[in-house]
Amino acid sequence: MRTDMLTIIRKEFARFFKDRSLVVTTILLPGILIYLIYSFMGDGLMKEFRADEDYVAKAYVQNLPDELAPAFGQLSAEWTAVSGSEIDNTKALIQNKEADILVVFPEDFIVKVAAYDVKSGEAAPNVEIYYNSTETESANLRSILVDMLDQYEASMANKFDINAGDGLFNLASEKDMTGQFFAMLLPMLLMTFMFSGCMSVAPESIAGEKERGTIATLLVTPMKRSALALGKVISLSCIALLSGLSSFVGTILSMPKLMGMEEGVSAAVYVVTDYLMLLGIILTTVLVMVSLIAIISALAKSIKAASTAVSPLMIIVMVISLMPMLGGDSEKSLAMFFVPLYNSVLCIHGIFSFTCQPVQIVITIVMNLIYAGALSWVLTRLFNDEKVMFSK
Repeated sequence: MRTDMLTIIRKEFARFFKDRSLVVTTILLPGILIYLIYSFMGDGLMKEFRADEDYVAKAYVQNLPDELAPAFGQLSAEWTAVSGSEIDNTKALIQNKEADILVVFPEDFIVKVAAYDVKSGEAAPNVEIYYNSTETESANLRSILVDMLDQYEASMANKFDINAGDGLFNLASEKDMTGQFFAMLLPMLLMTFMFSGCMSVAPESIAGEKERGTIATLLVTPMKRSALALGKVISLSCIALLSGLSSFVGTILSMPKLMGMEEGVSAAVYVVTDYLMLLGIILTTVLVMVSLIAIISALAKSIKAASTAVSPLMIIVMVISLMPMLGGDSEKSLAMFFVPLYNSVLCIHGIFSFTCQPVQIVITIVMNLIYAGALSWVLTRLFNDEKVMFSK
């Protein structure tokens, strides 16, 4: 049986790796495309939402108080004083993207603020800031001005401070920040990439051979059907793993640009043990995914029919991968680690967030191997069913 299984594995590897176009499109291209697309998206988003540091805004102000003039002068803007009759024209310039911002202070603003009584019930002195939210520089300058005026308002009745000085008040460690960041994103990405890798190779290998009639040659040989099933599952799992890892590496390399990686987030906090646990989960999860897709492919009459039938399973995997994030950090029952696919998601989330226990990893790996074995047995039964394998 071992010889027959190795023969099938060599056959699948030869079929795949000798086809250069298949290797490029399945293994190399996904990672390269993801890296390029995510990197360009990140650069584009940064340019879209971050103003140019050298940009000098074209700004207008009415009744600027002398007390605020120094603060306004420190901003990267060229301020022009306007009168009441010029307000409408200035608004039109901002609307037409020919100017960036207009700030209108009431007359005698400082005096009115000092004399204002909150208990009087009267309207407080109002500062009007006109801007164009579709222009990055205009929106950013407006945010800066709002923060500056809020601080000025607080300083006029400053009874206490919050986190004053240069002390370190955020006590979250680099490990905690990294765990939160990766645990939020990577379980879904990893599960999606693994399933996509399985989906790209399994239907072609089983439904494709069935459609072309070449699998009939294998079935009439004295080879055990169990060896055929295991050989298919193991070889396809290895190929799917390479495809998933390619996408994963492309995502990791492009993530700093895509997400604007925050300071304090570093993958260096993960140790060899974490990566070994993750590798064990990934390997066994791919076995389960390939076995599932192989069964569906064996039941299908063509590659197209197999791909269509597998698509709903892709949605289920994506929904399952989001459940830990939506469920919060509540303690997970060990029973959850007996549920196929969901147990893998819980472990991946736990590994990246440093909350996974060794017993959870062991249960998940063992159960994944059991599920993969059971599904391979089902696939063997399908290979033995001539009505299924020779149906057109």
